[in-house]
Amino acid sequence: MECRNCGIRELVLFADLHEQDFALIHLPIEEIRFEPSAALFHVGDDGDAVFTIRDGLLKLVQYLPDGTQRIVRLVGPGAVVGLEVLAGQPYQHTAVALQPALVCRIRQQVVDRLNRETPRLYRQLMAKWHASVNLADECLTELNTGTARQRMARLFLHLLADDPDGSCRFLRREDVGALLSVTTETACRVVADFKRAGLVREEGDNLFRCDRGGLRAAALGERSAD
Repeated sequence: MECRNCGIRELVLFADLHEQDFALIHLPIEEIRFEPSAALFHVGDDGDAVFTIRDGLLKLVQYLPDGTQRIVRLVGPGAVVGLEVLAGQPYQHTAVALQPALVCRIRQQVVDRLNRETPRLYRQLMAKWHASVNLADECLTELNTGTARQRMARLFLHLLADDPDGSCRFLRREDVGALLSVTTETACRVVADFKRAGLVREEGDNLFRCDRGGLRAAALGERSAD
């Protein structure tokens, strides 16, 4: 994998590396494709690699004692997952692809060597770690407070990100329920309500075109006359 030519290099772990730094990378960095529902790693595994997301969407999952899943974060292009293995810890989540995903698997030995040889990677690594903690906190706060309608609106806005067309690939209702801490029935009911109100329009299999302004209003608790 040619990291120096990566199309999203500015977003990922090696953003601050200089040309001479790449000469320090002797082990291969694997580019791997995952289909929906495939797991990159499982909670409790003793891992030896971190993963950068080049394309697609993944969920980080923890499992409750009764076996139900709790989605703690969604991660997309530019995110780094599995950073805990660099501190000698097992993976703290199960990472599962929600959409077809393209990821780079970076062995711990690569990161360790670069950490020893150049401070630039260490700074980027700490920034990514800090950002991942902040994003997890923001995700839990935004998607687990307020009414089910507000949470759903925030989820649509999160998935929309900066898409200029106002379109997003939505999640399975089971995943929506696990992420928003609502029942599957409630998730289905709120999406149906959004359709009736014209906030979202389904244009394909789980592909939605969205009224960004209307969703922002719904996220604040405002309800249009429908």
